[in-house]
Amino acid sequence: MIPPKPKARPDRVSLWRYVKLFRQDILSAQPARLYRAWMAEFKTPFFRSYMVNQPELVKTVLKDRPMDFPKSGRISEGLRPLLGDSVFLTNGAQWQRQRRIIDPAFEGGRLRETFGAMWAASEAARARLADRAGEAVEIEEITSHAAADVIFRTLFSIPIEDAVAQKVFHEFRTYQRTQPILNLAAFVPLPRWMPRFFRRDTKDTARRIRALITGLTEDRQREIAAGTAPDDLATKIMTTVDPQTGDTFDAREMVDQVAIFFLAGHETSASALAWALYLVATNPGWQDRIATEAQALSGDFSDVSKLKISRDVFREALRLYPPVPMMVRENTCPERFRDRTLPKGSQVVLSPWHLHRHERLWDNPDGFDPARWQTENGKTCARDAYIPFSAGPRVCTGAGFAMVEGPLLLSLLLRDLRVTAVPGKTPIPEAHLTVRSRDGIWLQVDRR
Repeated sequence: MIPPKPKARPDRVSLWRYVKLFRQDILSAQPARLYRAWMAEFKTPFFRSYMVNQPELVKTVLKDRPMDFPKSGRISEGLRPLLGDSVFLTNGAQWQRQRRIIDPAFEGGRLRETFGAMWAASEAARARLADRAGEAVEIEEITSHAAADVIFRTLFSIPIEDAVAQKVFHEFRTYQRTQPILNLAAFVPLPRWMPRFFRRDTKDTARRIRALITGLTEDRQREIAAGTAPDDLATKIMTTVDPQTGDTFDAREMVDQVAIFFLAGHETSASALAWALYLVATNPGWQDRIATEAQALSGDFSDVSKLKISRDVFREALRLYPPVPMMVRENTCPERFRDRTLPKGSQVVLSPWHLHRHERLWDNPDGFDPARWQTENGKTCARDAYIPFSAGPRVCTGAGFAMVEGPLLLSLLLRDLRVTAVPGKTPIPEAHLTVRSRDGIWLQVDRR
């Protein structure tokens, strides 16, 4: 059974039709030829956009010359009300400073320190799902709850049951459903003084989220000053000094960073885990192998090395349904790619969605096959054509964190429970902030 994939649009549509499709769903706004093309050009009256799928060119942009291809401001137009000047949106010296402060919190040794919190959140998620045994469940709701719990326990040492955590979680769920990935200003260049035409509910939700995060951050600042702060990710980040400037994040900067930690860590993990559960629901043999592997887990950090099958399944889910389907860069000088001249200021689009399913690169590109990661083709593509967390200096800070969290949650949820697809409820992937299902992912949950 081939996992669901959005229908592609016709090869040629008008600009305004494209803008409308793009704001509704990035994936179905693209033509089918992009699954075979090494490069494609899209022209608008205001800018040119080039999608790059050739691995050598992707490497140029992300790894070899990343400072020549900063993140495009067109993406930040839609996300700035919530994310401010977070590390996800900044470039140049500002981004470098932010990474110098943030990266130490996610170094390998910190994974061991956060594993206990991950395990506790995973056990709590398993218990919540077990209470629904015998029911058809919208699984994205379950995975969103679980991923949020992991974030709050590891970042602020509070469980999702905490009143403030509950409010932040529900506001983020609202934001994800109201915010298109691109604002109008992403297509039409507007002066800084002109309003950005954000939806009212989007602005209101972003304001409420930032107010809640501000409260958490100010509380933590007082605990740090009093010497009573727990040794979690928030404390680590707020007390890390930039080795070059001697500065730490101020309160506003920390709110920006917490917003992206939650958006990236919660939204992307929840999306990937939901799709992984759907994929094993429709491939019960792999589900049984995960359940068998999970019997050996004990709650110790050494469990990480035992998550071999669940890790390959989770990697496959990230390949088929990369949470962030497209990344947009902007070239700072004219470039020559595949005998085409890219004028300075062009939009260079890297698409994990298309790269991960590229017909010239992957064996069985649209099929679910976790065993591929042990094949020569899978190993080659893992190196050259697999970027669910980006790559190079701008690789997601929490990539290692996510590759422990995802397989662990997957294993514990399936250790004692079985999920099966609900007839007539095939999910339809579409992309807003992340790749989710249009009407949710419905699975029947039963005890083993």
